[in-house]
Amino acid sequence: MTKAIRIHATGGPEVMKWEQVPTPQPGPNEALIHHEAVGLNYIDVYFRTGLYKAPLPATIGMEGAGVVVEVGEAVKDLRAGDRVAYAGGPIGAYATERVIPADRLVKLPDTIDFQTGAAMMLQGMTAQYLLRRTFPVQKGQTILVHAAAGGVGLIICQWARHLGANVIGVVSSEEKAALALANGATHAIVGHAQLPAEVRRLTGGAMVPVVYDSVGKDTFNASLDCLAPLGMMVSYGNASGSVPPFDISVLGAKGSLFLTRPSLATYIAARADLETVSRDLIDVVSSGAVKIQVNQTFPLAEAAAAHAALEGRKTTGSTVLLP
Repeated sequence: MTKAIRIHATGGPEVMKWEQVPTPQPGPNEALIHHEAVGLNYIDVYFRTGLYKAPLPATIGMEGAGVVVEVGEAVKDLRAGDRVAYAGGPIGAYATERVIPADRLVKLPDTIDFQTGAAMMLQGMTAQYLLRRTFPVQKGQTILVHAAAGGVGLIICQWARHLGANVIGVVSSEEKAALALANGATHAIVGHAQLPAEVRRLTGGAMVPVVYDSVGKDTFNASLDCLAPLGMMVSYGNASGSVPPFDISVLGAKGSLFLTRPSLATYIAARADLETVSRDLIDVVSSGAVKIQVNQTFPLAEAAAAHAALEGRKTTGSTVLLP
């Protein structure tokens, strides 16, 4: 048998139950893995609350690292004992063991421990596609990053600095401002009430070519006002709620702006893309240019407490659940 967090109804953290379930068996092109660590991400909250739909009862979780226990038929590139990590689905990571399509797994080098592997995949691959494909950041550019002291934010700050860019990080407290500044941000702004004015001051009126916004509803309009003409608004999260419908003519009025709502799943849907994105991430982490900060750990059985901390903005960097 396997232990897993399951939800039988959507709602608050209390709907997550620690239950015993039969250990699944891998089918063709699948692998059974034993988790050593599971990543916590805000998308887990979306599935728990029902913002993102999943058949119930469900085991949520999009990211983990561990050891291959068994492989199914037709799996050629993995064997029992391989160290692996994954992110991006299908859901089911909140379990001591799980089955997953083998082509979603990435081999983890011995130089990266399991907690780092579990913490870095979803957030790190998200940072990679945002910086390298959605809007390819260039040396000398100044970019704006919301939630700069969060898991994705800290990685973006470090990686963008590694690319030679300047980062204006937006955070919710002075403590988080200090953390962002210590991890690559050039400037840190606390709160978003005066955000466009602060960005105008810091850029000498030039504004920024791109905004990476994972907050959603509460920051969307202010983010648009921080963009230079022809700038790109990258809305990749809904921490404060979904962005309401709006008149797209606003984009023209504010300077022929671009707007995109990207998803990691699209950027790594093809195995070749997954390999490219994960290899880039593993290389930049192995080099030391980007450090994955696991600032909180919780027992997997106490996932409800981890969700409460995440939603209460009491976490920084990455959080890992330990089976």
